[in-house]
Amino acid sequence: MFHHSAKLQYPVKVDKPNPEFAMLLQQAIGGIEGEIRVAMQYFFQAMGARGDDRIRDMLMSTATEELSHIEMLGHAVALNLEGAPVSYQEATAKDPIMNAILGGANPRHLLSSGLSAMPVNSNGVPFDMSHVYATGNIGADKLANATAEAGGRVLASRLYNWTDDHGMKDFLSFLIARDTYHQQQWLAVIEELGGMQSQLPIPNSTPEEHEAMQHSYYYLNTLLDKEAPKGRWSEGPSLDGKSEYSVVNQPAPEGQEPTLGNAKPGSGAQKSKLNSKSNS
Repeated sequence: MFHHSAKLQYPVKVDKPNPEFAMLLQQAIGGIEGEIRVAMQYFFQAMGARGDDRIRDMLMSTATEELSHIEMLGHAVALNLEGAPVSYQEATAKDPIMNAILGGANPRHLLSSGLSAMPVNSNGVPFDMSHVYATGNIGADKLANATAEAGGRVLASRLYNWTDDHGMKDFLSFLIARDTYHQQQWLAVIEELGGMQSQLPIPNSTPEEHEAMQHSYYYLNTLLDKEAPKGRWSEGPSLDGKSEYSVVNQPAPEGQEPTLGNAKPGSGAQKSKLNSKSNS
């Protein structure tokens, strides 16, 4: 069960409406870095969470907060669209707004939504849930969540730098701050569960006899004209503490040539590709 307050989580104000910026804000709603993505990701992870109920509760609370961010961004889009024209005559009478409408704003804000936000990205493409990651594995999901928050913070920072509107900068500073915490929130779960050494490899429940361990800890350098770049990934102890990293340069292929042989009768192939029995 969800409860809703009539008030926004944080104040959202616009000093001067800007239809073009409204289009850019759509990315923070329906883009792959946006709030619909993380809200649904945490929601579905919560519904599939097993074991520690604290993690389920954390996911559900954070999913609900992200819904609040969608609401705030939707209000910000609507406020930025207040100066947009509602007819061609009105648009042509206001040259700067006409320039904004034809020079970068999303016409669907006028044609499809009545000057309000939509569940789309900045190009008007609807969010289709294909970037919602909920594997049921706590380690994989928390790393995916930290990555999602990192991408969201990058986007919010770019939006902050794009606008000179004081109200929008204040609102975006709030979103940047919440992304800061949420990044650390998900990584803190990994740390509480024993850190990288305990959680890696993911899933850490896979028996070692199911894994070709001789291939688990080397960096594969496929560049024919350069040696492998040296770094933490190529030498020293592995992050899970189980082995040492090494490098294999210009590896020789170990597999067979992937020849399939002749085609089966009835497969629609040319006669020359069928096996000899079907050709005779």
